[in-house]
Amino acid sequence: MSKKTLSQKRSLGKSLKRNRRIPVLAILRTHRKVQHNRFQREWRHRKLRTPK
Repeated sequence: MSKKTLSQKRSLGKSLKRNRRIPVLAILRTHRKVQHNRFQREWRHRKLRTPK
């Protein structure tokens, strides 16, 4: 079993937070100019590279 370092844990937490969809209110406020989240990924398709 490997231990996560603090920097690894921090970057994984950041990517967890940014993996959510954009709120509907933000889509409406920008008149649909912003429709999707650039950072969103699906766990099967795009893997994360964590710092060592």
